[in-house]
Amino acid sequence: MASQNFVDYVKVCCRSGKGGAGSAHFFRDRQNSRGGPDGGDGGRGGHIILRGNTNRWTLLHLKYRKHIIAGNGGNGAGSTSSGAFGEDVILDVPLGTVAKNAETGEIEFEITEQGQTKIITPGGRGGLGNCHFKSATRQSPEYAQPGEEGQEEWKVLELKVLADVGLVGFPNAGKSTLVSTLSAAKPKIADYAFTTLVPQLGMVEYRDSRSFVIADIPGIIEGAHEGKGLGHRFLRHIERNATLLFMIPCITADIKREYQILLNELEQYNPELLDKPRVLAISKCDMLDEEMVEMMKKEDYLPEGLPTVFISSVSGLGIDELKDLLWKVMNEEN
Repeated sequence: MASQNFVDYVKVCCRSGKGGAGSAHFFRDRQNSRGGPDGGDGGRGGHIILRGNTNRWTLLHLKYRKHIIAGNGGNGAGSTSSGAFGEDVILDVPLGTVAKNAETGEIEFEITEQGQTKIITPGGRGGLGNCHFKSATRQSPEYAQPGEEGQEEWKVLELKVLADVGLVGFPNAGKSTLVSTLSAAKPKIADYAFTTLVPQLGMVEYRDSRSFVIADIPGIIEGAHEGKGLGHRFLRHIERNATLLFMIPCITADIKREYQILLNELEQYNPELLDKPRVLAISKCDMLDEEMVEMMKKEDYLPEGLPTVFISSVSGLGIDELKDLLWKVMNEEN
C-alpha cells in the first residue's frame, strides 16, 4: 500500500440530527369538532454510526471529509402519527479503528469485528406529542415537547493495524526484507533509517494451507514512547498484534542491551504490551559462519528465556525455522 494512501489518523466534526417536535393536535371529524389530543411524537434525529468493514484498510476516505452531518427527525402529526427518523450517517471503517473524544483524548470504543456498529454521536430525541400529557385533570393539553437538539463534537479516529505477528526493531533491522521474503507484500526497502513510514501487512503461507498475517511496523528509536522519531504514530499499531517478533541484526554490538531498549519503549508506552508472547530473530546472519552462530548461542550474547532463531532473509537461513516457531508460539497463546 502506497504511503500516501495509508491514513491511520483523522479528526472529524460529527453533527447528529435534531429530534422532531411533538404535535399538539386534537382529533377532528364530522361528528366531533373537538376531540381528545392525538398529537404524535417527533422522530429522533439521525445518528452518526461507525461500522466495521474488512474491505477497508485505511481511513483515507475520511481524510478530507471533515464535517459529518446527519439528518433531522420529522415532526409528529395528528392521529398519533410519529415523525420520520432523521437519516443516519454510517461510516465504514477498518477493523481496529478506535474512536476518541478529541477534547479529552478519552477512548470511547473500538471496532474489531466485521459488521459491528457503534453510535459515535447520537441524534436528538424526538419530542412527545400532546397525547402523552392527557390526564384526569388535564384532558385537553395544548402543548407538546420540542425535539432535542443534536450534538456537535469533534472526534478522533485512529487505526491500529490488526495482525497475528508484529515486527519490533530499530530502523534498518531488516524487518521489511523479512516481510517481502515471507509474503507477497512489497514494502519499500533501502539501507537507511525509516524506510518504512507506514505499516505493511503480509500474508504468510504455512504448512497444510494454513497462514497468518505479519505486520511490518516503522522502526523504534530510543525515546519513541515520548513521541521521538515516528513515536506514537506506530506504537499504537503494535497494540493490536497477537505476537511480537523482535528483530536485531547480528552485527549489533550488544544484542541484550538493544533488546532491553526495545522492551523498555514498549513498557513506557503501554505496560500491557509486555504480556504478549515474544520471539527474537537475529537477522542478517548470512554475514556469519556456522562457528560464529554456535558461539553466539552458547555465550552470554542473547536474552535469557526468549525463543530465538538466527535468520537471513537474503539467503533463506532459518526462515522455515522462524515460521515453525511463530506458529508454535501463536497456537500456545491461543
